[in-house]
Amino acid sequence: MNIKERLQRIWGTLPEGVSLVAVSKFHPAERIAEAYDAGQRIFGESRPQEMAAKQAVLPTDIEWHMIGHLQTNKVKYIAPFVSMISSVDSDRLIAEIEKQAAKCDRIIDILLEVHVAQEQTKSGWSWEELNDYLLSGELQSMTHLRVRGVMTIASNTDDETIVRNDFQRIKDIFEELKPQFGEAFDTLSIGMSDDYPIALEYGSTMVRIGTAIFGAREY
Repeated sequence: MNIKERLQRIWGTLPEGVSLVAVSKFHPAERIAEAYDAGQRIFGESRPQEMAAKQAVLPTDIEWHMIGHLQTNKVKYIAPFVSMISSVDSDRLIAEIEKQAAKCDRIIDILLEVHVAQEQTKSGWSWEELNDYLLSGELQSMTHLRVRGVMTIASNTDDETIVRNDFQRIKDIFEELKPQFGEAFDTLSIGMSDDYPIALEYGSTMVRIGTAIFGAREY
């Protein structure tokens, strides 16, 4: 099955209004071009310099999403063009995105990454940390970024009950935060190749799928 056929199969499983981020990290530009020619427009990368290199040689209407942990000193590489940064996990990172977006005279969409999984290795705010930050009022002063929603990565386990609990928790957080941000807060980014059908049951509006589209990554 080629990339186009895999994409068509996945699109057929997504309800209306759910976006597909094709996770293209570690895959060459030629593979992304193949997915683009099939009709895919949103691609997810985890390394800023890799994303910038691909952006320079691929069509300009691609929406590039930063989905991996982002160091503050790397924001400058993607600020001129990135469509969304979905892995925003600290106040320092928010401040740097604001700074770099202002330099580019842009408003960058972001997702707040919240840690709900059982593994401590997962990145993201704890709910308590995020709540404290939002109560500080610091975010309200940012005029070059727009909070579009939340993102999480569920526990890496075969126990479906645990995965469902993670998705229920992030859905509850999404609903709790929504009144603070209004209509622009419309993105619940949950679900990857192995668990996205479950994520859809919990209201996911954006799934991140790589292996099921591109096959095994070329590290």
